[in-house]
Order: sequence, then structure tokens, then C-alpha cells
Amino acid sequence: MKILAIDTSNVVMGIALVEDDVVRGEIVTNIKKDHSTRVMPAVQSLLKQCGVVPNELGLIAVAKGPGSYTGVRIGVTIAKTLAWALNIPIVGVSSLEVLAANGRYFSGLISPFFDARRGQVYTGLYRYDGEELVCIESDRIVLAEEWANQLKARKEAVLFIGTDVALYKDLFQTQLGEWAHFAPSSLQLPRPSELALLGKKKEREDAHAFVPNYIRLAEAEAKWLAKQKGEKNNGDGYSISIHDVK
Repeated sequence: MKILAIDTSNVVMGIALVEDDVVRGEIVTNIKKDHSTRVMPAVQSLLKQCGVVPNELGLIAVAKGPGSYTGVRIGVTIAKTLAWALNIPIVGVSSLEVLAANGRYFSGLISPFFDARRGQVYTGLYRYDGEELVCIESDRIVLAEEWANQLKARKEAVLFIGTDVALYKDLFQTQLGEWAHFAPSSLQLPRPSELALLGKKKEREDAHAFVPNYIRLAEAEAKWLAKQKGEKNNGDGYSISIHDVK
């Protein structure tokens, strides 16, 4: 089966084509340019170079977040459109899980993360059990200092992976001391080929029903919902929570 993987959830844009367990091709960029104008040309170029036509694809794997609200939305929208047009299933994989896969040969805990601004990070905790990547702590948004304290309490070696590692390296190093390990730059980029291979094992979803995992709403959405909540409370006493809105 041929799997097309798409990741635009953060600064890194990745496109990969995997057939069975063989990586046929991969395009990865780490530049702050508009993903929306570059994704489809990258997909077309990769398929052409690999001699594959869209109708040969059997699955679309997409990084479903967390990450940049706009970035996640771009990748998911394109993935859903392709899956619907080709009448094939779609599968979503945590953007953090894809990044954690780079720690395959680390024997301890793996903490992938993206900067979420205001001292917060998107992160989770993973570990390899043989060849299987296992989630130990679910993906979340948390203050970096609080996360460092939680990891310190575990008293286990932790590998930090991500392009934003430099922003918090001093904090983690100070809090965890010898337990803190940092991935080299060659392992800090999420690989779309890993996304495809992880997606191969995930449950398939219908393109129409698929939803991303933002973890938190975009600031504009949160403000709009807060305003609606206030108006409803002033009117009929009825209120809604942002957690009620899917």
C-alpha cells in the first residue's frame, strides 16, 4: 500500500511517500514560509519523481496537531480533500508523536515539544518498548517550568526533542541536571516518513468525520466564544464552555 504523509503543523513542512515499509521519497523544509502555497506543489513533485499517480495511493496520513493553528488547519484540510477526492481513508497522528519517533534509540523517556508561547510548551511523554513507541503521558499544553518539575520527580533520563529546544534548554538542564538529554540538530525535525509509518498502524477514519487536535483554541476563537458566553449569560442565563465546541 502506498501512503502519502503530510505535515504542516509547525514551521517544518514535510511530505513523504511510503510504500509498505519502504520510504520512496521525502521532502522536508525548515523555513518560515507560507505552507499553503507550497504543500500541493511539493506533493505533486514528490509523486512525479517517484513515478506514482494519485489514484495509486491507498491512505493519507496527516499530522493532526498540536502546533500552529493555521499550520494544522492547512495540512488537515489538504489531507481531507485528497482523501475525499480519491475515496481513500485518512489517518491522523499526533504531531508530537511523530517528533518523538526520532528518539528510537534512546533508552529513557522522550519529551518532544513545540513552543506554545508565554512560557508554555506543547508536549507529551513517550518511550520505546522494543520497536513500539508508547505514549506515557498524553499530549498537553503546560508551562515549561511546571513540566520540568514533573519530569524531575520521575528521576529518569529524558530526551528533549524539537526545533524549539534551545528556548528552554537552560531551564530543563537546571531542573533535571544529569537526567536531561538533548537531541542533536539532525534529530530535531519531525520526519514525514515516520508519520506515514506510524499512521499505517492507526485506525482509519472517514475524511468527513476527521477532526484535528488543536489542544487549545486559536486566540480569536477563544475570544469569540467568551463573548458569546457573556451574551448568553446576560440574556437567558444559559452558558457554554469552549470544551463543548468541537
